[in-house]
Amino acid sequence: MDKNAIQDSRREFLVKAATAAMAAPLLLSESARAAGLNTKLRHACIGVGGMGWGDLNQFKKHPNVEIVALCDVDEKHLKRAAELIPGARTYTDWREMLRVEANAIDSVNVSVPDHNHFPIAYGAIRLNKHVYCQKPMCHDVAEVRELTQAAIKAGVVTQLGTQIASSLGDRTAVQWIKQGIIGKVKHAYLCSNRPGAVAKYRLVGPRPAQGQEAPAHLDWDKWLGTAPYRPYAPDIYHPAIWRTWQDFGTGWSGDIGCHIFDAVWKGLGMQPPLSVQAEVQKSWEESAERRADTWPQGNHITWEFPGNALTESDTLPVEWFDGEFYPPQAIRDLYTGGEYPAESAMLIGTEGALLIPHQKMPVVIPTGNVKAYSAPELKERNHYHHFVDACLGGEKAESHFAQSGPMTEAVLLGTVAIRVPGQLLKWNSAQMKFTNNPAANKYLSRTYRKGWKVKGV
Repeated sequence: MDKNAIQDSRREFLVKAATAAMAAPLLLSESARAAGLNTKLRHACIGVGGMGWGDLNQFKKHPNVEIVALCDVDEKHLKRAAELIPGARTYTDWREMLRVEANAIDSVNVSVPDHNHFPIAYGAIRLNKHVYCQKPMCHDVAEVRELTQAAIKAGVVTQLGTQIASSLGDRTAVQWIKQGIIGKVKHAYLCSNRPGAVAKYRLVGPRPAQGQEAPAHLDWDKWLGTAPYRPYAPDIYHPAIWRTWQDFGTGWSGDIGCHIFDAVWKGLGMQPPLSVQAEVQKSWEESAERRADTWPQGNHITWEFPGNALTESDTLPVEWFDGEFYPPQAIRDLYTGGEYPAESAMLIGTEGALLIPHQKMPVVIPTGNVKAYSAPELKERNHYHHFVDACLGGEKAESHFAQSGPMTEAVLLGTVAIRVPGQLLKWNSAQMKFTNNPAANKYLSRTYRKGWKVKGV
């Protein structure tokens, strides 16, 4: 991608985001009012297998959604979805779908492997369609910046697929962090040590040297999309193990990191990091073959973020642990309610700690004079339906790109650090580059495969 096209200053970026945040609700309300607030949102699902199947079913449940088009490169997935949504028009090529349906749809969801998030979402936004996109927003940092700015400029409704962000647990945690109930925050520990995840989703490799013909129901060329050509191999890439491979996925931290980071990012009102560094599994680091192809089975990433009024000092360290890496025992011992949650965030404050277990309610751990607090009065919320309601003139979506884009950039900077383990990378967000390690900058973007270049980028 052309990096010059994505290097707006940080100040300009934030001004654009703030302007869009104020203007978008008014514009959407006017649009929705013109069409009638109870009108149907004409929606297209792009990717209907795996997570896409769940996304399809969530959109189907909204009374004001009409799913009019379905797209998937795997005809088995497409057939099942078409049986669920009779009458929906079907496609195996998202480019054809956007071209043909340009005047017949209002919104799309993008539920495909990470490497194709950007071209699909960007193509839809250029047509002024609202976009729900699975996490992480994109495969590369440069793509995230470009897509975020495109969404802000277009004024469309957007939502990152961090569905837990709409849960009562995460929203409660955000409110408590903003209220400063544990005092000034000193440190944050994030982890995802999900049992069985390493064996199921993180292959050791190597990349298959020889492939075979893809099954008739799968259009392998379209599945590859922007990624380098790789021969089809069963049970190696499709349908779910693509996350293992650098060509297609973003590793475990990229996949789950957006979930675990979300409440911390929103609650503290965080800005782009100042630096990032990663420690990785030794067996991966010592294998040139594995480092060239796969993501490690374990990572420890450390960011240094600018501090603010909610932090103890002018910088805030945030650490991520997965696979064989765990938060320090002293941190885990702060929680006395049972086994330390395998997927969680822990904020350490001057007066206490706040544990945010994934998909559960937060837990306040007093170590000093914790402020008086109570659970905020919040209504249950469906993340998908909140996006739909925003498209139809409701309140701003929970994880709109102007907010979730910068967070995703930070998460993906961690995946860059993984590829140069042990090196402290100093980050200049405005210039969008590492200032002390030019060689690491090559991991901020990719060169798309011939025939898949994105128009306008």
